[in-house]
Amino acid sequence: MALNFKVSGTGPPLIILHGFLGSLDNWQTHARALSDMATVYIVDGRNHGRSPHYPEHSYALMAEDLKAFMEEQGIAKASLLGHSMGGKTVMEFANRYPEMIEKLIIADISPRQYTWNYDRIFEALFYVKLDEVEQRSDAERMLREKISEEGMVQFLLKSLDRNPDGSYEWKMNLAVLYQKFDEVIKGIELNSIYPFATLIIRGGKSKYVEEKDIENYQAHFSNIEIVTLENAGHWLHAEEPKEFLDAVRRFLLEKHKS
Repeated sequence: MALNFKVSGTGPPLIILHGFLGSLDNWQTHARALSDMATVYIVDGRNHGRSPHYPEHSYALMAEDLKAFMEEQGIAKASLLGHSMGGKTVMEFANRYPEMIEKLIIADISPRQYTWNYDRIFEALFYVKLDEVEQRSDAERMLREKISEEGMVQFLLKSLDRNPDGSYEWKMNLAVLYQKFDEVIKGIELNSIYPFATLIIRGGKSKYVEEKDIENYQAHFSNIEIVTLENAGHWLHAEEPKEFLDAVRRFLLEKHKS
């Protein structure tokens, strides 16, 4: 599994993993902002962005993909930042390879199983008739017939790719992600007490990390900090980018006991 990635900056390695239906493109601004203090790798997960499309999709596989990526890049140990699906991936990675983690940052997700309803999102994506799309505005118009939220429309359009022949396609493996959606909402069973410094950043307007989730985190991470961005929802890195980056930067620079 040769994952697609971009790298910038110098310093200790920091690997950033995006959320469901996203791509590394969602994190390019943040990578540039952090590149003065770290070698930042932004990575497309399997079946997303320009990474390979495979018929299977699970957190176990994505954790193994991450291990293989680190080995290919010669990274013995790194700080990891994961948002949403990426956050669950780094938790599964912590279960399997805790010795490869320097610090852990989890953005607005918990280990529990969720009951997300993405039916209308998938309906909108499948509604876009790619063979009728001659320019991006055509796809945008079709999405708007199913989705009213401007932010979601623009987020999904980031995964629309123009081919050399002028045709369009979704970068993500839409069929497999639809079929394997139960794997995406599945819970991660934390099976140890992890000593490395861990930062949980949650959105104050999001319901993805509740008080019961914080108690679960505190039971498994012995060196943990919780930061709440009060004015942000689930896409907290996009909604409150300065506050998000300030929290990440301070955490990475801070000396922690292991």
